[in-house]
Parts: sequence; C-alpha cells; structure tokens
Amino acid sequence: MTPFGGKVRQLRKERLISLKKMAQDLGVSSAYFSALEHGHRGQPSSGLVQQVCGYFDLMWDEAEELQQLASLSHPRVVVDTAGLSPKATELANILATRIHSIDDDTLEWILAEIQGRYSHVRTSRY
Repeated sequence: MTPFGGKVRQLRKERLISLKKMAQDLGVSSAYFSALEHGHRGQPSSGLVQQVCGYFDLMWDEAEELQQLASLSHPRVVVDTAGLSPKATELANILATRIHSIDDDTLEWILAEIQGRYSHVRTSRY
C-alpha cells in the first residue's frame, strides 16, 4: 500500500465509505482506485488528489498532507546516483536489494532520521 493509499483508506473507513462508492462518486473505476491505493498504478494525478480532497472536505493542512503523500506514492522509484558520492550509490543499492526485508520499525527509524535531518528543506521529495 502506498502512503496516499493508506491515508485514503483511513479516511474512507472513518467515514464508512466503501472503495466502490468512492470510486463511483469520483467517476473512476473501483479497480483503478484499488490499484492506486495498493501501489499497482503510478502516483495519482494532481487533479485526482484535488478531487479526493474535495470529496472528504479536506482543508489546508489535511489537503497539503494528502498532496505530499501522493507525491511520495510512486510505486516504482528510480534513484539516479550518477555524479553522487560512492556512499549515495551504496545506500541506493542497499535499499534496492533489501527493502523487502526491512521491518516497519527500521523503516520508521530511517524515515525519521532523513526527515529530521532535512526538515528545514521544504520539497515534495521529503
């Protein structure tokens, strides 16, 4: 499941809305929306993210959070380390080969470390 998909699922469950109903209300197929939630499709378009924000009446911080989660929800990430340090290439390769076996606690720790070190940098990448 992608970060965007997890948040949308949480919002649907809180409001007791099925995936099928939401997809129908937004004019997309439930199969597409299910694939989007589970990371079997590319990240959602900004237009669809806006539709979802409107559907759940998300404002300001909540809408911005959903937009950021959508930008972090591409299921097939390519990391280009050309021209970067050997450490950057090593990190990219370790993540590529071991991401499936890293437990959630370790993933949370890695994310917290990176986000903590770069919290002053405001981009859609972090």
